[in-house]
Amino acid sequence: MAATLFTAVVSAQGSGAVAQDTLSGPAKQETLSTISRPIVQPLPAEAQEVLSTGPAQSDDAAAATASVGGSLAELVAEQTQPETLSPEMRCLAGAIYFEAKSEPLPGQLAVGRVIVNRSKSGRFPASYCGVVYQPSQFSFIRGRAMPAINTASQDWHEAVAIARIADAGSVRSPAEGALFFHAARVSPSWRATRIARIGNHVFYR
Repeated sequence: MAATLFTAVVSAQGSGAVAQDTLSGPAKQETLSTISRPIVQPLPAEAQEVLSTGPAQSDDAAAATASVGGSLAELVAEQTQPETLSPEMRCLAGAIYFEAKSEPLPGQLAVGRVIVNRSKSGRFPASYCGVVYQPSQFSFIRGRAMPAINTASQDWHEAVAIARIADAGSVRSPAEGALFFHAARVSPSWRATRIARIGNHVFYR
């Protein structure tokens, strides 16, 4: 019987998520903490920013990420801060801020593109806010609300710039096409295709 993996997202700070398989019998949901475990054998290149699924691709993936990082940094520096953000862009920037503000720029972009990809996939809500506020997806959401954001901080300005770039698709993410990600320090039992590791996140489609 075909199994369908629903969404699961985990931040570098350990945000909770749900991975659900549809099997025979009633649907069952478990929090990530119950299906994940510490990585017993860290990958040899743990310090690398990006690791792809196969050794033969790892050098290419790292080079691609370095290239993206350079052009992305330039685009971020060129972005002006808008006086106001639409609710949709605030949802996208907020998710990038809470899930990836400590990550390198390509990692922040990859998180943003996951939300963009989900909104266009037909498998998730069709808006950024719908994706971000979908129940049991992002643990920073509490009671259908985001925590307070320090909008004067550099982290927020960077998240807004990355959100605008992710929304426009003006820079290709090193994990383009990803719909799922988790913190690299856990190993959930997901049936999905791994695309890349960027910073402290691993991305899948």
